Amino acid sequence: MTMGLAIAAAYAQEEPKLTAKPSGRILFDAAYINPQHQEDELNSGVGIPDMRVGVGFSYDKWKGKIDMGYAYGKVNMKDVWLEYDFDKQNFVRGGYFIHQYGFQSSTSSSFKETMEEPQSNAVFNNDRMIGLMYEHSAKKFLATASVVVETDAMKQTTDATGNEALGAMTRLLYRPFAERGKMLQVGISGGIEGARYNSNDALNHKQFTLNTRWPTRVAKINSQSAVVTDAKTMYKFSPEAMYSYGRFAVVGQYFLNSITRDNQQETFTGSGAYVTLRGLIKGRNYSPNMGDGGIATPDPGNMELCLQYNYTSLSDATAGIYGGYLNDWALCYNFYPNKYMIWRVRASYTKVTNRDGFANNEVSILETRLQVKF
Repeated sequence: MTMGLAIAAAYAQEEPKLTAKPSGRILFDAAYINPQHQEDELNSGVGIPDMRVGVGFSYDKWKGKIDMGYAYGKVNMKDVWLEYDFDKQNFVRGGYFIHQYGFQSSTSSSFKETMEEPQSNAVFNNDRMIGLMYEHSAKKFLATASVVVETDAMKQTTDATGNEALGAMTRLLYRPFAERGKMLQVGISGGIEGARYNSNDALNHKQFTLNTRWPTRVAKINSQSAVVTDAKTMYKFSPEAMYSYGRFAVVGQYFLNSITRDNQQETFTGSGAYVTLRGLIKGRNYSPNMGDGGIATPDPGNMELCLQYNYTSLSDATAGIYGGYLNDWALCYNFYPNKYMIWRVRASYTKVTNRDGFANNEVSILETRLQVKF
């Protein structure tokens, strides 16, 4: 009897437990927007650009996440994925999420150190996509490989889209130093994708639409737009580098995307780059985020200044497409009062030229955000 109870107790201790943890975030934004020309219909105001409620769960080597967004009166699906951890360095994840491609993959949209992500990343990278990703993360190396389907797979069924476009991408990262106060990493990402869905049958899976927005979520207005017709395949390439010593960090990334075309149309090439300087004016040294290949969120009580320059080109004279040239300068102050809250203040100047159908424009923006995450 005693032995039987001991065996039952041992079995109970070994049996994995299902754990679940609710999560959420709310962003409160206010922006003063001063455009040179009002053709882009940019107006000042306030908003709640993101509010999410979700749950994360784990069982033995399995884990998952379900996250729903509620912003500006619309409900939409965010992260929905299931992951299997082979060990502490290797996992495979399937579902709907942001796949690793370049340095900006290391933070979610609301944790960008300059409040809004660089426009070059927004246009030449992808948002969430249905797919499968394998990741290996060791002390000095990070490598990922993903297979994905086009973004409209979450919005339309195949009777509307037709055969869904497939894609693949990878991120390879080498980090000889990855410790608090001393970080160095260099990497390269690449990918290939088929042409996207369009409700117009003549354009369905024969086009890519590349857009950037003015850097504010109070007004969601495109600053650049390039529609590439007769499209076949997009090839993309992005080297990156990050260096940090003590309370200083610098990050840079370059993007080159090339779209081949049918009907003897010239290949379209778009490019962009950004450089970000970060400095802690109060607090400890920066530390690495090993699993995502980036810089961890600064500690509670820290204060930070960030300076960023971004360039994005969606105009290609050879291809006859003029989506615009964009230059953006941003200065951002971040205060991390505790592990649940961030207060940001951002001042930016953005200039866009060479846009087909739109006049050149220059926009100055002063905005602030209180972010709560739990």
